[in-house]
Amino acid sequence: MKDRIAKAFIEEIHDKGMKFTMDDLARRLGISKRTLYEHFSSKVEVLDMIVDQVSQEADDKTEAIVHNESLTLMEKIKGVMTVLPTHYELYDLRILDQMKRYYPEQWAKVNAALVDDWDTLRVLIEEGIREGIILNKNTALIMKLIVDATNSTLDQRFYMNNNISVSEALSSIVDVLLYGLVARDS
Repeated sequence: MKDRIAKAFIEEIHDKGMKFTMDDLARRLGISKRTLYEHFSSKVEVLDMIVDQVSQEADDKTEAIVHNESLTLMEKIKGVMTVLPTHYELYDLRILDQMKRYYPEQWAKVNAALVDDWDTLRVLIEEGIREGIILNKNTALIMKLIVDATNSTLDQRFYMNNNISVSEALSSIVDVLLYGLVARDS
């Protein structure tokens, strides 16, 4: 039931922004508000669960990629760069702006994840440089390019308007960053 509530919560955010009520959420789920309150005491509690779930899921996926012995270093780098949690819809500029305004504690958690969760990738990039797989360029600059480019997917309206899914966009961004714009056969 909690997963169903989380999904409906995300749908409400997309339809109404952060200003929806628990009544709206219960109505979307087709349950009574009392039943909803048996699972969560407030919108903040639901949002906390989703934020924690998304963060943990991304961390778990990243760990699995890094420790997968069958992947090459480049496959690990690409895998870590393209990790998308189930509720990636939460990572939208409009939603994040509203979250910052109305739910600053939850926004701080999401923002910390967006800013700080790149240490694993930095280690992989540095390993790639040492092994000669990645050009020996300033690591801080490489990381800034990666973070800024992948964070462009936070503007989901651009991708929706151009019929590009977020996962397709992320994969293409990573391909361009890792392999450039020049066709490999050229």
